[in-house]
Amino acid sequence: MSSLQIGIVGLPNVGKSTLFNALLKKQVALAANYPFATIEPNVGVVEVPDERLQILAEVTKDSEKLRALPPLKYALVEFVDIAGLVKGASQGEGLGNQFLANIRQTDAICHVLRHFSDPQVLREGSVDPEQDLAIIRTELQLADLETLQKQRQPKGAANKEDLAKWAVVQQFLQRIEAGQSLAPQSETEQLVARELCLLTAKPEIFAINVDEQDLAKTSEITALFAANLQVKKAQIVIISARIESELATLAENDQELYMSDLGIEESGLSRLAKVAYDTLGLQSFLTAGEIEVKAWTIKRGATAQAAAGVIHTDFSKKFISARVASFIDFTKLGGWTACKDLGKVRQEGRDYLMQDGDVVEFMIGK
Repeated sequence: MSSLQIGIVGLPNVGKSTLFNALLKKQVALAANYPFATIEPNVGVVEVPDERLQILAEVTKDSEKLRALPPLKYALVEFVDIAGLVKGASQGEGLGNQFLANIRQTDAICHVLRHFSDPQVLREGSVDPEQDLAIIRTELQLADLETLQKQRQPKGAANKEDLAKWAVVQQFLQRIEAGQSLAPQSETEQLVARELCLLTAKPEIFAINVDEQDLAKTSEITALFAANLQVKKAQIVIISARIESELATLAENDQELYMSDLGIEESGLSRLAKVAYDTLGLQSFLTAGEIEVKAWTIKRGATAQAAAGVIHTDFSKKFISARVASFIDFTKLGGWTACKDLGKVRQEGRDYLMQDGDVVEFMIGK
């Protein structure tokens, strides 16, 4: 499937570029303490942590009698670091026009909201997370309002599809004028939102950038901001961009010691990648062999034929069947041979709905 992007957005100096640098584990974005330090969008691909791959690789090594573990290939999410937004962006203030053009191309939005107290970092329009988000959403709503107002009613012998789309445009206008969400509620609404690249129809996640000492209070802060921002807890990630930047420079063992000292079990970046993956409605199926053990990305509800096409387009065209074992059966029993002997391998057709963690071999024709 084509790469899916999460746009990292927020007011200037809330920690976007610092977070992006940590995501890539190298300084590829300019993290400077002044507005508009990020001029062009920086794009980077980030691995989604998945502990199943290591287990699968160990089973594969034993079952295939390999000398070393096969390489691990994780699922990926693409993050885009986008220039800081300011009030009036929808009217071209700051880098508003560029900001809006860049964010239209993303599949979801990660709002970075400032909740750290460092006086050395200048506040450029930032007041508190709630007001910061209100500023950003207002600018996005104004941009969407302009887009919707430019649409023209179908004339003459318009077909049912065009009339249905126009009805959705009118519904969207009513909602946005009332300050309501444009989250699509039907397939037609999803289609119109995609065609018009509506900003406020995109899924959202929220990275609350906090002080180091607040990391041990993640649950408490998550509950607080879920209530204050009126969003789901599952959409929120509590993170210290500065700490994540420091963690990114350490070896794995040192990272674990540092996190232990901070009173956290998992890095904020790992949680952010997982939340982003879930927000995009994605899941993974797994393949295991001596060449590699890999997590492949598909949409939830994808069929076996569509999943085969993710590996290679020809696999979708020449699909015959899929041999499927659950991750639990595959790892508990020790690989394909044992699963087959004990009847734990299913032969599925093209319309089989893939489940997260399915271990799969595709049968492909010539």
